Amino acid sequence: MTILAIESSCDETSCAISRDGVILSNIIAGQAVHEQYGGVVPELASRAHMQNIVPVVEAALKKAGVTMPELTAIAFTQSPGLIGSLLVGSQFAKSLAMSLGIPLLAVHHMQAHVLANLIQGATGSAELPHFPFLCLTVSGGHTQIVRCDSPLKLQVIGETLDDAAGEAFDKSAKLLGLPYPGGPLIDKYAREGNPQAYTFPEPQIPGLNFSFSGLKTAILYFLQEQRAKDPEFVEKNLPDICASIQGRIISILLNKLKKAARETGIKDFCIAGGVSANSGLRKAFRETGDALGWRTFIPAFEYCTDNAGMIAITGYYKYLAGDFAPLTTSASARAEW
Repeated sequence: MTILAIESSCDETSCAISRDGVILSNIIAGQAVHEQYGGVVPELASRAHMQNIVPVVEAALKKAGVTMPELTAIAFTQSPGLIGSLLVGSQFAKSLAMSLGIPLLAVHHMQAHVLANLIQGATGSAELPHFPFLCLTVSGGHTQIVRCDSPLKLQVIGETLDDAAGEAFDKSAKLLGLPYPGGPLIDKYAREGNPQAYTFPEPQIPGLNFSFSGLKTAILYFLQEQRAKDPEFVEKNLPDICASIQGRIISILLNKLKKAARETGIKDFCIAGGVSANSGLRKAFRETGDALGWRTFIPAFEYCTDNAGMIAITGYYKYLAGDFAPLTTSASARAEW
């Protein structure tokens, strides 16, 4: 079973080739054009996808040593994401499937992030997580705790009530005057700082849900107060500020995950999504797992950010289940699981 998979939900154009669930290639083209605007511009993103998609598909096929006639199915990201970006990928996928006369597999982006942990070798371990497992999925648009009973039986048991963890990183970076994308820069400076230097509040949200809007407001007021006393406060204390912000975001995430562990009794844990590339989160997640006796799994950086490899592995399990999509399937910016 050879699947060509396409991911185009935001500003990365990606194509992967998998054979019987093994990823043979995973090509990703980014879009530097957005840096000057401080965020992703949807219209520019969709135009860049149109320019990138054919070269990316050709590169993925070449690296995998696969030809078009060998393909068994085409998988693509159906939702959620920027609608213009999704349309480029979905229309290309549907056209290719129709021209080759092979099945189409529609994939939910967030489900794919979770299943990135099922890619052989992606987590650096020969083993895969055992079902059921819990996955903390953290990105710029989503923060969720997902219970996974099988590759296609997933349940969100906790999620953010407002902003996502990735947004909290990026908005905090903007308040500090750091360029876009700011999340990785906070991670970079935090490695040199003291996470106990400044104290930010932890929201008291019932159950397994999250909230980050109050934390962002607290950071804003803190910086305004400190800059009023010393206009160069941020420049003088940047590593400590970044470490303190990052430390609080990580503690919010892991405290909820520990609560989920107590409530479910599950011992296998994964993280996924763009924020799972954060070195502080990866380290704290591993340490928490070691202390509490969890088996922990973290995808390689290549499979944390948006990529088609995760679309391919999800498409693989959908193919096995016979979960095919009609050619009339439409992309959706906000479709539920």
